[in-house]
Amino acid sequence: MSTEAGPAPLWPAGAATGVGSLPGTDPVDATKSVFDELPDLPHLPELPARGPGAAMIGRSAAILLDLPVDLQPAGWRLVPRPGLDLRRSRDLLRQDLDALTDVAADYSGPLKVAVAGPWTLAAEIELPRGHKALSDAGATRDLADALAAGLADHLGDIGRRVPGARLIVQLDEPSLPLVLAGRVRTPSGFSVVPAVEEGLVVQRLRAVADATRALPGVAGVGVHCCAADVPLAALRDAGVDFVGLDAALLTRALDDAVGELVEAGVRLIAGLIATGASVPTGGSVATGGGSAKLSDVRRTVEPVTALWSRLGFRPEQLGEVVAVAPACGLAGFDVGAARAVMRHCRRAGRALVDAPA
Repeated sequence: MSTEAGPAPLWPAGAATGVGSLPGTDPVDATKSVFDELPDLPHLPELPARGPGAAMIGRSAAILLDLPVDLQPAGWRLVPRPGLDLRRSRDLLRQDLDALTDVAADYSGPLKVAVAGPWTLAAEIELPRGHKALSDAGATRDLADALAAGLADHLGDIGRRVPGARLIVQLDEPSLPLVLAGRVRTPSGFSVVPAVEEGLVVQRLRAVADATRALPGVAGVGVHCCAADVPLAALRDAGVDFVGLDAALLTRALDDAVGELVEAGVRLIAGLIATGASVPTGGSVATGGGSAKLSDVRRTVEPVTALWSRLGFRPEQLGEVVAVAPACGLAGFDVGAARAVMRHCRRAGRALVDAPA
């Protein structure tokens, strides 16, 4: 698809969204915050402060169909039958969906739903005998299949609860660069799992994306990776509809790869507000171990406006293709600071439309 026509409108121009995680333990309050502060592209929040079952891997494990896991001292492990830990994860997810029903049953528009992607699941979950699932090609296939099948049930449930929602599915793949580089540590920590061939990575991602996109009510599927070395070409080949990334990691060396992505009709969710643990001075919010410098929105959006100028795309297209988000999740912030970050993202998204160049 050419840049003149632009990609299909997954979300409104000037939209802002979150990555997924938020602080606190009350799903109703968290969901209200999201719909108040990010009305153009709200997301189903994650609340990892409630425990491992509410964090990215535990929550996504609750979605896997017929592939039960249990929480071990080293992390999540595949097991023969469901146990207490998996039931706890499913109960927490049900609470989140009940909160979504309470807050957004009458909502109409795009709604982003995040789950761990197949390669991050394979890099984090262990086989019954203790090795990483990533070390077994059959296990990676089974995880991808179970994720795709589980997403059909999960998204169908959300669609019934919020019938006006156009679902946008975000596959969280923070481990993807490590998988491709052969840098995922074994459970012992003494060695690494061999690199996975890029063609297989693309094949698995495409299979999950295609199966999910074909579901009723799903408007698009993308991948979020806030790590360095995001494999942009591989994600383009996997046929995703959008890529979410940390805009601070977009060096000039990646200009061509980003340009090819956009020319292929792929949208971007640009993480424009740093969410690291360092505490900047002046114009920042910083609590609970997380911080973000909230400068003037023109300074916030400068990384993508400069990129757009270098690529030679039309300025007015910027707000259509790029949505604004924090660089990563906001679980390390307190509730007020997280709201301030979301509010700043919304202002920055509008800036891409109102003054794109």
